[in-house]
Amino acid sequence: MLPLLRTVRGLFRRDLRVLAYHRVRDVAREFAFDRALVSASPARFHSQMRHLRDRFHPVSCREVVAALDGGPALPRDAVLVTFDDGYDDNHAVAFPILRELGVPATFFVATGHIDSGMPYAYDWVAHLVVTMSDARLRLPELAIDVPLPADRDARHALTGTVLDRLKYLDDAGQQGVIDELQARCGRPRAAGHVDCRPMTWDQLREMRDGGMEIGGHGVHHRMLAKLPDEALLAEVSECQARLTAELGAPAIAVSYPVGGPDAYDARVIDAVRAQGFRIGFSYINGVSVPDDANRYGLLRVAVEADVDQSWFQGILAAPELFSHATKLRVYPS
Repeated sequence: MLPLLRTVRGLFRRDLRVLAYHRVRDVAREFAFDRALVSASPARFHSQMRHLRDRFHPVSCREVVAALDGGPALPRDAVLVTFDDGYDDNHAVAFPILRELGVPATFFVATGHIDSGMPYAYDWVAHLVVTMSDARLRLPELAIDVPLPADRDARHALTGTVLDRLKYLDDAGQQGVIDELQARCGRPRAAGHVDCRPMTWDQLREMRDGGMEIGGHGVHHRMLAKLPDEALLAEVSECQARLTAELGAPAIAVSYPVGGPDAYDARVIDAVRAQGFRIGFSYINGVSVPDDANRYGLLRVAVEADVDQSWFQGILAAPELFSHATKLRVYPS
């Protein structure tokens, strides 16, 4: 059935499937960061990439840009593999699998975290909620005042609500909640943690030399559309400057941190275009027929941990039927 769906769909659409990953790793019981960002186990990712290589046409961002600029058209069944944020398991686990199978991928990195080695702020919030010793979780800015469950799985579930409501706030509000929670727990992000480390520039250079592409994801992984003009420009320009300085050439592609409809807008697109990025990716589920009108708002299909091999094959064959719906943030009234 899936090969038939793929064939019939291909008769009517010549589009680009863009897969969006975050982390590839095994998750032990004691893992105390955002489980929702673990997209696949190593074994499952290997199976996914082997299927992609054997049945579809993996492409790079450079090929997408070339097609947009009037060069060779993308092949039918073109698939682009992308990763957001820049976790070190991208280098340790995903990169060797991609290199073995000959599948190119683009890794969008938050350059400030590559420079500092600090965990990502949203991840640290999840970590504090999962591990804190308080009897209740009180975050009045997020309309949260609930008992903290003893069960680790229940705490992980609670982090989804916390992060969803946090991302609804403007940038100053988000930073205030993050700072207050760190102070209350007495564990600043600077302490770091082995389970939430960014890659290094040396690792990124190795991946670039191994056929991977490195793209921009801001400096501090802040929601760009929620920033005032000056801070927005700094996030975009400093990201491109660091990528150019460390990797020897400007990045051509950017993905917008968080990436939903409230994470980028016309101001953001103007800023990334002005800094030399040639294409931009959202985190809105769907597939795009790339053209000049949408080159800075290309859709992606999120791959998450509950996607088994059959589901993954369905995503590639008919993404409209098998992909997750885009999550929209709704703050409680």
